[in-house]
Parts: sequence; structure tokens; C-alpha cells
Amino acid sequence: MADHTLLNLHITLNTNKMKNIYKSFLVLSSFLLIITSCSKDPILEQDPFVIAFDNLSLNIQNISDQENIKLIYSNTANENSTLVIEVTNNIAVYGVDYLTIPAAENNRITIPINKGESQKTFTFKKLNPNLMGNDVFINFKIIEITHATSSIQGNSNLLLNSSASIGGDFEPEVGGPNEGNQVFVDLSNQTSTVIQRDTWDLGFYCGNEFRVSLNGSIFMATKATNYTDIDTVPESVLTNMQTEVLVSNGNPENANYVDAINGDVTETAIDEISETDSENKVYLLNMGSKIGLYTPNTGSVDMQGSFRGWKKIRILKNGDGYTLQYANIEDTTHQEIFIAKDNLYNFIHFSFDTENTVDIEPQKDNWDLCFAPFTYVISNPAYGSYIYSDFIIHNRKGNVASYQQSNTNELNYDNFELTDVNETNFTNDQTTIGSNWRNIFTRSVYNDRFYILKDPDDNYYKIKFTALVNQDGVRGFPQFEYTILE
Repeated sequence: MADHTLLNLHITLNTNKMKNIYKSFLVLSSFLLIITSCSKDPILEQDPFVIAFDNLSLNIQNISDQENIKLIYSNTANENSTLVIEVTNNIAVYGVDYLTIPAAENNRITIPINKGESQKTFTFKKLNPNLMGNDVFINFKIIEITHATSSIQGNSNLLLNSSASIGGDFEPEVGGPNEGNQVFVDLSNQTSTVIQRDTWDLGFYCGNEFRVSLNGSIFMATKATNYTDIDTVPESVLTNMQTEVLVSNGNPENANYVDAINGDVTETAIDEISETDSENKVYLLNMGSKIGLYTPNTGSVDMQGSFRGWKKIRILKNGDGYTLQYANIEDTTHQEIFIAKDNLYNFIHFSFDTENTVDIEPQKDNWDLCFAPFTYVISNPAYGSYIYSDFIIHNRKGNVASYQQSNTNELNYDNFELTDVNETNFTNDQTTIGSNWRNIFTRSVYNDRFYILKDPDDNYYKIKFTALVNQDGVRGFPQFEYTILE
């Protein structure tokens, strides 16, 4: 079973805390144990002092004015010294199209390293707003570090161009052990969109079909009544249904009250909205739960806060959009709102808290992965719907596909190339990565697998997960690295 947290999300295990892997470096330990030929006594030799770029590449088109470029140290600087970065470019002209702070002299930027600091930034300032094109590039390369025991290794180059990101390290801001956020990640631009996951309720599909989805990150569920007039549904009918329309209650039947986990928009819990109004039923809507506020034991999660209550809803087709009718279950009148489609997006989202549409997902071509709790369906053994933590879906409706690749001696993450991609392995099932990347008992990531993803622009990426917890063993701090395949 992919997630062994059934019936108890707060399992506490007496396992050692997972060691944090410091991003951007290939430093494996704090000290190397050297055994000299003349003595069997160990001699501790300090690791080299390394400085690396936080990213491997940035897209110039995404920089409107200026960008602070981050450099990370392998350990705290123990002396004052300097860093020298060489600047090379094509078509872009220093002083005309862009500048840096500190300024470059003779194509070199000299940056002071101050004792006691562990990172640094310098500024790229874009002077030409039309600086773009496939032939345009600016490359920053670390060529000298005067700090004692320094070594140039790891991410020593940063490329700015107009192409898809060549890769890097990523730490989605999931929100710690309460996992309060949904994080939409765009690999080609190396950007993310972070939203609080209980700020929306319904998603109105913008494609050809007229379908409405539930917010599966907050325990929502729904079931149709036999009524078509929202104002005359007996409150007793809705009240009697409440023991059924639940998530994580161990009843296999509740799988019918949540959206299909594979992301197929034709399999939503709410039936397709009919042209004929009399065919559109009133639904009882379980509003799910707020984000948890309790701080769980280290290594556990608490995703479920207080219950958000119930609504009754009915949805009608209205031209190329929707009319949503909604009310509290005891009400004999209702409110309604028109929601128009926008073909730039997968969904237009609606919040009952604001009683209006809200911005949630980026445009459908501008995200690849989403990190958030997820309503899954456990079928073997038959359990029904269940909320999984640390879950990752890919953007099926935006034409993203992925597959899991075994990590072997012959074919592993490091040597996997574009020619190794197997097109027949790609699947549009949005749960391909799902929870399969992590082991909650050891609070670690599986190192026997990685993932191949094809984005909406047919860029191919390999993705390797590197952390589930932070350096203190706290959940909700995933990390991954990725590289474009060219």
C-alpha cells in the first residue's frame, strides 16, 4: 500500500532523523576520514569551502526589471575573502541590455565574502525589456574563490536565456506538518505558485465538457439528491445523507462521492452538467475541513482542522458558462452566480467564503506538478476515499504526462539521457508520482526510482526527490532536483 497512515495520521516511530542533504553541493559529510599510510590513527580533514548558484538557469523573459541571484556556501565563511564570477554573453550587451550590481569589470564580477555569512546575492538588472530570442544568452561562471580550502564544484554556472530551465533544485513551500498549501510548480520556468489550500471549494472546467470538480485537498465530498429545486429539498433528506458523504470513514461506498483520482474530467463526483435544466440535480456538499492548527509529533502530519459544514448546490449550463445555485441546507431561498469559462485555464475556481471566483491554478500551460494533500481511493483492500499527505499530481488536463523509472546500476538518474526515454511508458494518470516517492515510516525518499516528465511544450525532464523532511525531521518540507533532457 502506498501510504500506511490509514486510520492514524499521527504515527510516531523511533527512527533516526534523516540527515539533511544540503542543496547545490556534492558534499557528503562534514569531514573526510583520511587514513595515512604511516599511521592507523584517523586524521580529520575539513571539507573544501564551496560556493554554488542556487539555480542552474533562469529565463530572461520572466525577469521584468531585476533579479537577485543567490549563491549558497557549503558552510559558514570563517574568514574574509573574495569570489570572482566571469560573465560571457551572446547578442546581449553589458551596459546596454543589462547590468550587474556589483558591476563587472573586464567581464568579471568581484564579490566580497564576509566572515560569518553562509550565502550571498548579486543583482542582475535588465535594461532592455525586449531582451529575448533563442540565440540570446548570458552566462555567469564562478572562476575563483580566495577563501582558504576553497574548491569550485557543483552548480558553478548559471545560464540566463529564453529557453526552458535546464534544471536545478526545488523546495516547494508545502507549509510544514499541516501542509497548508497547494504548490503549483512550472519546471521550464523554475517557478512556483503557492496558495492556501482551503481558499477555494469548486472548480468549473474550462474545456469542452461541462464538469465541476471538488477541492480534494480539504476532505470535500458530494452526493446527488433526487430533487431539482434547491429551495424545496427537505432538510431531513440532506441531514440523513450526511453519514454517507464523508472522506476517510472506512466505507468503500464513499469512493462514489469524490472525483476520480486519475484526473479524468469525465469522472467527477458531480455529473456532467446537462443542457436540460430538469436533469441537473441538487447535491449535498460536504465542505471538508480547515487546515490543521495542531503541531504534531516530529515526523507526523496534521492536515485536518475544524469541520467547515454543509451546503446544498445545483449547477446549470448557461451558454458557454455555468450558473451555480447554493444555500445552507436549512435555507428555503438560494443565491446564485454566473461563472464563465476561460480557455487559458483548466478551471475557474469558486469560494463559498468569498462567494466569488478566486485565482488558484496558473494558466493550464504554466504548471507541471502540484504538491498538496490529496483525496485518494483505496481499493485493495476496499476502504474508499482517504486523504494522503505529501502527494504530487501532474497537470493531466494541461497535457503533462509522466512515468516512474527504476534506478539501476546500468540506467540511473545520473546517466539517464533523452535517448533513454520510452514514450510508451508515459501515462496521463495524474497520480503517477503520487505518494510513491516517499516512505513515511523511515521519513525518507525512495532512492530506487526517479521520474520522467513531459511538459506541455514537449520538454522532457528527469526528476529525483531528495528529501521528505527538514533537517529537524519535520514533515512538509519536500525537496527534489531535476534536469532537462536534451
